[in-house]
Amino acid sequence: MTASVLDRRPKALPTTEPVVAKTMCAAVVHDFEHPLELEEVAMPIAGPDEVVVRVEASGLCHTDIHAAHGDWPVKPTPPFTPGHEGVGIVEQVGPGVTEVALGDRVAVPWLGYACGTCEYCVSGWETLCLEQKNMGYSLDGSFADYVKAYGRYVVKVPDGIDPVDAAPLTCAGVTTYKAVKVAGTRSSDLVAVFGVGGLGHLAIQYAAIAGGRVVAVDVVDEKLALARELGAEFTVNAAEQDPAEFIRELGGADQAIALAVSPASFEQAYRSLRRGGTLVFVALPAENRIELPIFETVLNGITVVGSIVGTRVDLREVFELHAAGKTRVIRETRSFSDVNEAIADVEAGRVPARIVFTPDSTSPQAS
Repeated sequence: MTASVLDRRPKALPTTEPVVAKTMCAAVVHDFEHPLELEEVAMPIAGPDEVVVRVEASGLCHTDIHAAHGDWPVKPTPPFTPGHEGVGIVEQVGPGVTEVALGDRVAVPWLGYACGTCEYCVSGWETLCLEQKNMGYSLDGSFADYVKAYGRYVVKVPDGIDPVDAAPLTCAGVTTYKAVKVAGTRSSDLVAVFGVGGLGHLAIQYAAIAGGRVVAVDVVDEKLALARELGAEFTVNAAEQDPAEFIRELGGADQAIALAVSPASFEQAYRSLRRGGTLVFVALPAENRIELPIFETVLNGITVVGSIVGTRVDLREVFELHAAGKTRVIRETRSFSDVNEAIADVEAGRVPARIVFTPDSTSPQAS
C-alpha cells in the first residue's frame, strides 16, 4: 500500500436526510500510544451512494493492530474506528445505491472505495486505485455497532454462510485467495505457506484447492497440527530447524507465500524456493525491510511479487467456495468490549487463527 493510497481522507458527502440523535458503541483510537476506547458515538447516516450496515460480526486483522498502533509510514488520523472484516445487515440505503437493498447481508471489506474509472479500476486491479479509501484506516471501520460504507463496494454474503465465518473471509480469505492466484499455483506445485494463523490457515486451503502440495511453516506445534488437519502435506517448526533447508530437501518450493509478520520469515521463504520459483509478499511487518540477494535472484530466475487483498470479484469467489463447503474458517468469538485484550492475545501468538467480534449484549443494537 502506497502513501498515495492511505493518506486520502474521506470527503463529507451531502445528505438530505434529517440528522437523528441516535448513538452507538464503537471502539475508537484516539492516539497510537494508548488502548482503544469503547465509547458512545453518533450513529452514521447514509448519504448519496452510501449504506449503513448493522454489524453482526467483525474480524480482527493484523492490519487493524498496525492501524491502532500507527506502525506504518502513512498513518491513519485519530480519532478513528478500525475494522475491515465487517459483516452485517443493510439498515439504511442512501440516494443512488442500486447494488444492495435494505435487509441484505453484506461484507464491508478493506477496499471501501475506488474511483472506478482509472486504468487500474477498469483493468480488474481496483485494489491499486490511487483514489481508494480503506475501511478502518481512512474510513471509520466495523469495530462498532453500525458502519457506513459505499454501496458499490460492499459485497453480498450468500445465504447459508454464518456471518461469523464470513467476517474473516472478508479479508483473511480474500487476501490469501488472491495471493494463491498471484503465485500462479498449479496442480502438483509445492507451495510453502509461512505463517499458520488467521491468514495462513486459509492460504493452505486455497493452495490445496488450486492443486498444490502444501508445506506449512510456523513456530507453534499446535498451529502445525491445525495445518495438517486443513490439508498441509508437510509441516516444519521454524523454531526447531531451518525451514528453507527442509523445503529444499523436498525439491524446493514452486511458490512461497509470506504471511508471518517477521522479516526473517520472508528471507526464509526466499531461500526455500527452487529455481524459477515465486515469492509472494503478503504480510506487512512494521520493520518494512528485508535483504534479498541480487545475484541469486537473477541467475535462479526468481520472481518476487506483492499481493494486496483482492477485488470484489475475488471476494465473491471466496464466498462461493465457502458456501460450497470447500473451506473451513477457524475462529473464536469475543465481544467488542474485549478488543484490547484480543489485540494483546494476537500479538502474543495466543490465538490459533482468527478472532471475530460480535456485539455486546448491552449494546444498543444487540437488544
